[in-house]
Amino acid sequence: MLAEPAEVDFESMSPPELIAHIVKVHHAYVETTIPVLRAYLSKLSSVHGERHPELHQIRYLFDETAGALTAHMKKEEFILFPFINRMFRSTEPVPEPHFGHIDNPISMMEHEHAMEGKRFAQIAALSEDYTPPPDGCQTYRVAFAVLDEFEKDLHKHIHLENNILSPKARRAYMGLGTA
Repeated sequence: MLAEPAEVDFESMSPPELIAHIVKVHHAYVETTIPVLRAYLSKLSSVHGERHPELHQIRYLFDETAGALTAHMKKEEFILFPFINRMFRSTEPVPEPHFGHIDNPISMMEHEHAMEGKRFAQIAALSEDYTPPPDGCQTYRVAFAVLDEFEKDLHKHIHLENNILSPKARRAYMGLGTA
């Protein structure tokens, strides 16, 4: 995970600045970490899955997360984020988007965020909060540490979108009107 300086005031960022940060830091982290975690979890389930069957479920859940997050981020990057950027950068009235009211994609993104939060709660429970078993090898320890880091980054990522970006976008949309 890329370290974020503690003094960054995300609330004071404009939505375009916040979007750029989310894509550069959090989306990039997810994209680079998914293949690493998939490789670790694949190896762990094949080597240790007989003694630790929960690894198969962790791998399955993470694969579900990987696919869902990949699609989710593309929807944000190609549909929602460009519209928000246009609202804040355009000097002209912004035409009504093809998705209708901005609540439509934001509500969908928030629903998908909640689903990933639930999936990661299951992964954390199955891994006993990312605690490798006493017979866990170095790969086990590293994989669980990266899963823990991934979840923490995901929570920060979701917080920035749900609690800072989305409210600003909703307020702007309501005040903006459509062409």
